[in-house]
Amino acid sequence: MMLKLVLPMTLAVTAGLSLVVQQALNSNLRVALNSAAWSGFMSYFVGLVCMILLAIALRDPVPSSATISRIPLWAWSGGVFGAIFIGLGIMLVPQLGAATFFVLLVAGQMVGSLIFDHFGILGVPVHEINAVRLAGAALLVGGVILIRW
Repeated sequence: MMLKLVLPMTLAVTAGLSLVVQQALNSNLRVALNSAAWSGFMSYFVGLVCMILLAIALRDPVPSSATISRIPLWAWSGGVFGAIFIGLGIMLVPQLGAATFFVLLVAGQMVGSLIFDHFGILGVPVHEINAVRLAGAALLVGGVILIRW
């Protein structure tokens, strides 16, 4: 059972590492361009090109207008939250350092995830908050304190 999760868990760690690289690169680009907004724009532009290439490589068909029209408006708003992450990372990594920024980011994700899981927000499967999950979140907050210290 656990062996079956090794690849997905390794890929998740890789995704986390890629976020650190992304924010460090974006912060450097901000300095070079003298603009957080243009640095964020370039991050999204390059990401868009990569996603187009992925869609082509996977031979994913372009969604039909009928499919697009059935999707609720709020479902298209994920990019807004990505932009918040990119923009804040560009500004805060140089001030806080990568480790502090990301440990605070993970703490925020943990709190949000516990809330989304408990209430099933936006279709997330319900996993009620319990003592063990709260202890895990508390340990994470303790990690924030230790890394920032």
